[in-house]
Amino acid sequence: LRRCFGVVPQRTHLFAGTVRDNLLLARPGAAPAQLEAACRSACLHDFIVSLPRGYDTDLGDRGFQLSGGERQRLAVARALLSQAPVLLLDEATAHLDTVTEAQVMGEILDLAGSRSVLVVTHRFAGLGRMDRIYVLEGGRMVESGRHADLVQRPGGRYRRLWDLHRGAAAVEAVAAVGQ
Repeated sequence: LRRCFGVVPQRTHLFAGTVRDNLLLARPGAAPAQLEAACRSACLHDFIVSLPRGYDTDLGDRGFQLSGGERQRLAVARALLSQAPVLLLDEATAHLDTVTEAQVMGEILDLAGSRSVLVVTHRFAGLGRMDRIYVLEGGRMVESGRHADLVQRPGGRYRRLWDLHRGAAAVEAVAAVGQ
């Protein structure tokens, strides 16, 4: 059953060993080109080659020498490398800046192909491409539909969250221009 799921948990677990070792957990026979492609899709390859030993750099105990975003992107690369028919992403991009988050989510969805992708998130990156969105509140489903339909429902929970998100994104964009 586990082989059916490529999982990116909210709190990624990396194992003592190298970057390569941690990637090969998902696909033991993967060729170096396949590892590189998965890492490029997770916006991680350039970072890895900047490490002292590249893909052969030892991550130490649980990979704590990496930032939260780097650990998450390694977990995304690992999930993409797997051949699991279902990708389960639990806050997979929560530690990423908005630009990298949009890139990574776009790559995940582009590469998903015939895989099913289940995204558990509080963020909006990639939701416009989802077949179905379920909005939960207090452990109950309060809305469901496609992004385009949900943002058109005045007073809906998703619409309120979307309006808050757009306001925060506008503030972030103004702050970035000011720098």
